[in-house]
Order: sequence, then structure tokens, then C-alpha cells
Amino acid sequence: MSARQSDPTRIAPPRRISRRRLLASMPAFGGLLLTGCSRDLLPPTVRGGLVGAADVLTMGTNRWLLADQPLAREYPRSEIAPDFPTWGQTNPPDEEYQRLLRGGFEEWRLPVSGLVGEPATFSLDDLRRMPARTQITAHVCEQGWSAIAEWTGVPLLTVLERAGGVRPEARYAVFHTADGWYESIDMFDVVHPQTILAYGLNGGDLPIGNGAPVRLRVERQCGYKNVKFLTSIQMVASVAGFGRGTGGLASDFGFHWYAGV
Repeated sequence: MSARQSDPTRIAPPRRISRRRLLASMPAFGGLLLTGCSRDLLPPTVRGGLVGAADVLTMGTNRWLLADQPLAREYPRSEIAPDFPTWGQTNPPDEEYQRLLRGGFEEWRLPVSGLVGEPATFSLDDLRRMPARTQITAHVCEQGWSAIAEWTGVPLLTVLERAGGVRPEARYAVFHTADGWYESIDMFDVVHPQTILAYGLNGGDLPIGNGAPVRLRVERQCGYKNVKFLTSIQMVASVAGFGRGTGGLASDFGFHWYAGV
């Protein structure tokens, strides 16, 4: 076989993720309305009836409005809430988490696997040595409250690049946590500059109650997408093999997978 011939058994090389390239490949919103089959503008699973139709229209409309990847609103420091709330699990009883907590998370590791070029494992110090982003944003909870906080962390895009980039067939990042949750976002949110792995809150280390040592911040979606106590990240082509196959524990139990605000 000559160097110019293609080998059908060869695995495609990982891609260096480009926001511009990704957006250029996104189908027009009109295509969604006309054909109903634009997978990049659909949730992982589409429910039937009016609820399913509402899911598709909500996600499609939101993605159309955000096609240029604008930033979520950022606020001045004067608007930071004095005490950012905690909710849900605030100190996972998981034995391994408690062991890591006692050691100040020095032995905590975050494996990044699946459809990446070079699966890798990162320590908390590794993440802190990467280029950081600080953003003051509003956390919007599905239970009806919101609060503004300053988050510091490393862009998810940077971490994936350090793992060799993402293979072309990858469509979702799946996050697992020490409190038993899993959640996913698609490539549109993966590459957004405000999607970060946060290790700092309001100028200090991330508190236990808010998800120490590292949590996800995906600023254009509701609070339940911003999972705490991260333990691993997987890049996958499908979420069918996780939980009930809807893309997240919350959506497994009836919440919307796409929770855009």
C-alpha cells in the first residue's frame, strides 16, 4: 500500500478542537425546522409528545441564538453574593472521597479517557498549573434561586487538549462524581471558553460544600448541570451506555437534558 492510499482500518487521528471549525460545521437552525433531523441541535434522546417537541424547540432556538458562542453575562465584584449557597450533597460519604479529603486532596486524580488522543490523568496541581480563567457569573438553580460568585479554574478545552485532543466521533463529555452523579454536555458547550473545571470560589479554594476539589461550571445552563466533586471525564460518541441513556442522572429522572438559561 502506497503512502497515498488510505487504510480503512486506521483510526482517525484526534482533532485539535477549534471553536471556529466547530461552529462552521453546525447546521443552520432552519434545517432543524425543515427536516427535524439535525443531530447537533437535538438532545441525546427525544421524548415523545408535546414535552419532546418543547425540548427540541427550546434547544434548537437557544443554539440558534447562541451560534456565535457569546459569553454568559459576567458581573462586577460588588455583586458577588456574600455566602454562596450549598445544596444537595455537601460532603459525600464515599470512602475514597473521605480518604482524599483527609489528605487535602494531594492524591486526588482526574482521569480523562474515551475518545481522546492520549488518555491522561491530572492532579489538582496539574490543573492549577494550566492557564486559568476567572469569571463572575450567576448560578441559576432550577429550584428558583440564583446567586453570583467568582469561579476560577481551567477551561475544559485546555484539559482535553492536554489529553491529546478529541477524536472526530466524540459528541459528548460525560462527567462522573464522588456523590454518585453523572452528567453530560455536547461539543457546543465543551468548547465554550466559560466551560471550566473550577477549583476556586471567590478568591479561595473551592469549599467542600460547593464541590471540592473540582467541579464543572457550564455557565449557560442551569445549576444541576454544574456537577460537583468530579472524579472522571469521558469523551464519547453516545450516552446510551450511561444510566438510563438520557445523558445525565437528572434527565434520567425527568429533568431536561438541555437546561439552557
